[in-house]
Amino acid sequence: MSHIFDALQRSEAESAGSEIAPARSSGYPPATELLQAAERKMQMRAAAAGVATGTPTNGAAANGNGRHDHATAYPSELDQFPTLPVSILPSSRLVSVGAEESLGAEKFRFLAVKLRQLRQSRTLKKVLITSTIPQEGKSTVAANLACTLARRKQHKTLLLEGDLRRPAVAEKFGLGRLPGLCEWLSGKTENISIYRLESLGLWILPAGSAPQNPLELMQSGKLPSLMEQLEAWFDWIVIDSPPVLPLADASIWSRMADGILLVTRRGITEKQQLQRGLEAIERSKLLGALVNSSSNVAHSDYYQRYSTPPADRTK
Repeated sequence: MSHIFDALQRSEAESAGSEIAPARSSGYPPATELLQAAERKMQMRAAAAGVATGTPTNGAAANGNGRHDHATAYPSELDQFPTLPVSILPSSRLVSVGAEESLGAEKFRFLAVKLRQLRQSRTLKKVLITSTIPQEGKSTVAANLACTLARRKQHKTLLLEGDLRRPAVAEKFGLGRLPGLCEWLSGKTENISIYRLESLGLWILPAGSAPQNPLELMQSGKLPSLMEQLEAWFDWIVIDSPPVLPLADASIWSRMADGILLVTRRGITEKQQLQRGLEAIERSKLLGALVNSSSNVAHSDYYQRYSTPPADRTK
């Protein structure tokens, strides 16, 4: 995956004309154009809502209690969690850690900047990463985004493995099998199993052992209090959610999230699946969409020429 994704950026210069342009005029596949149409619609709705409600724009997002969300000091409660070493294999595709100078890592840094900008005008701490179907790369996106956000040490970042059916995040860091969210929800442990990845400045709450009844476990009533506690400890919470189709697990996480990023995969996501996925997401929480495995050769060549200094041939 040479290019992790192309962010479908909001553009103030876009007109409010046709929502979906003909495919032959743009050169994009139908699924990508559908995402662009959804992005434009969300932008106009968000702008209208901001005018109607008087959303603060002074750089501090008001939370549910009317306070403003600034970076918090290091909570002493986080000292209770153990620190683990990290062992990242190339197959993990964590470009934000192992290939910081790559185009993929640059894309994640750009995404982190966009999220920080959105945070200036709305409450945004819990970011849900989901997809329409499996195999679209949502776990890879979640892990890379969390690592990128964690680079700002003053902001404490938690990566929450919310896909209890097919957890894939913890293994990307070489952590193996660890007790996590499932053990706490089922009452097997009273302590929240959070681990600090010291070399990355990141905390992780793994899924733990996959249960036979994940949906029932998530509906036990314990998740809301957990998320409230996590909000008090962390500045960013990146949630790796199950796909929105065909399971109901993602709907539970989406109700607790402040914003949702939808991951699609070029050549995998079909237009009909994407349409159903967009319909299943609460539109007011949809932050945008990411196209995974996109190949933009011209963009890649430009980035390499711009970021890599030319060799000194005088030596």
